[in-house]
Amino acid sequence: MAKELQVMVVGALGKMGRETVKAVKMSDNLVLAGAVDVKAGNAKVSDITGDENDSLPIWQDLDEALDAVRVDVVVDFTNPQAVYNNARSVLRHGIPCVVGTTGLSEREIGELEKLALENGTGIAIIPNFAIGAVLMMRFAEEASRYFAQVEIVELHHDGKLDAPSGTAIKTAEMIVRHRQGIPPSPRGQFEKYPGARGGQVNGIRVHSIRLPGLVAHQEVIFGGQGQTLTIRHDSYNRESFMPGVLLTIQKIMDIKGLIYGLEHLL
Repeated sequence: MAKELQVMVVGALGKMGRETVKAVKMSDNLVLAGAVDVKAGNAKVSDITGDENDSLPIWQDLDEALDAVRVDVVVDFTNPQAVYNNARSVLRHGIPCVVGTTGLSEREIGELEKLALENGTGIAIIPNFAIGAVLMMRFAEEASRYFAQVEIVELHHDGKLDAPSGTAIKTAEMIVRHRQGIPPSPRGQFEKYPGARGGQVNGIRVHSIRLPGLVAHQEVIFGGQGQTLTIRHDSYNRESFMPGVLLTIQKIMDIKGLIYGLEHLL
């Protein structure tokens, strides 16, 4: 029988944090060792699960929580402003870290990789935990061998803070691996309103939509002579991310350094 892993969830009162707490509690070989949220107040895990027997407190301070309980893995679903310092604290404790919060810069990712190696542990930064989204990115990477023109449209709930999404950035990075330069724009093209044609990631136009009612959606649209190819993935609820979250928690125990993207764990 596999060893039970003690898991701490940071950002536990957020939408993804709540789903992760429930998924860990339901898992056969994971134990919820702790939960952290700066807005915790007097909240307990029972406020998330609805089970009155869940008397575990929700800490407001991450370092206090890490000092108070034994933890094998920490999962962070906070926000772009907090995630970098949170991950640094976790890695300095020599604990593997799973990051689902997007918005980290390339410099910050490099610093976290260095810190993980120095402390003999691993960090997994996962822009999207949905297995279908990973396949969407892989299919887009393959299609980029045959189509030079492509744009990305990503759609998320109106509470998402960063734009473009980590998934869109990762998709663009994968597409340019096979791109032979950036196709020139038609001469004379201009924007009547700045930003109307979206932002650019590695020369690829990315359009970010934020509306209530959405969860996480992306389409990659390729255009060629007389044809288009659209590859789309939709997450209709946050439960769709949980198999990927649980998989990453299990896999991170065997990793030293950085993993960026769920595709490296499948």
